[in-house]
Amino acid sequence: MNLLLLFEPDFIAANRVRLTDQRLAHLRTIKKVSINDRLEVGLLNKQLGYGRVLFIDEYQVELEVQFDKEPVAPLSVHLILALPRPKMLKRILQTISAMGVKKLSLIHSAKVEKSYWQSPWLEQDKLQQHLILGLEQAKDTCIAEVKYYQRFKPFVEDVVPDLISGSRAIIAHPGAGELCFEEKAKAGLHTCLAIGPEGGFIDYEVDKFKQAGFVSCHLGARILRVENAIPVLLGRLI
Repeated sequence: MNLLLLFEPDFIAANRVRLTDQRLAHLRTIKKVSINDRLEVGLLNKQLGYGRVLFIDEYQVELEVQFDKEPVAPLSVHLILALPRPKMLKRILQTISAMGVKKLSLIHSAKVEKSYWQSPWLEQDKLQQHLILGLEQAKDTCIAEVKYYQRFKPFVEDVVPDLISGSRAIIAHPGAGELCFEEKAKAGLHTCLAIGPEGGFIDYEVDKFKQAGFVSCHLGARILRVENAIPVLLGRLI
């Protein structure tokens, strides 16, 4: 935890917070904080600042906080991702959150097992748990917005046109198109990036994306797992 992320219910006064949950355990056992220690803090979806420990015991910690700077600029990308295996999803959420993605669309694909959509890890509180871990890692406060689309064709035909308006639209697919991001994007150019499941999108899905205005790209001869391809692709956009 590089940043102590705070929430509105934590406040017991205008500039004072009290924590009694897992954050307390982390501060006591990992950070080993004591009275008057100064910590970097952030308020969810708002500013960053500092907190001074006023009191701590095994039941609670109280901090005096002040906020004086804006969070780091987000990554200018909307990520479209075929829903991965639940265990992989948890790691991916942390990764994209740490890298600054603020818009994520999870979609169905022919190679996505329907059972994945029943995973408890798609519940809002569990999604947020892993997105927050990414924010704490990267010292960011602005959490990603996640939307679900369980029908592929209506998503590409009805949602994508508005979603990619004013953006460059890229579908990352093994062996297709040009090498991804050989040239850096122009400053301020927003990117809509679609990444398929393990094994990639099927030809029909690739064609539908291309019809919607996407261009294909790849990462070279090596075929990477989705969880590895994502940070490589996003890293080329930073």
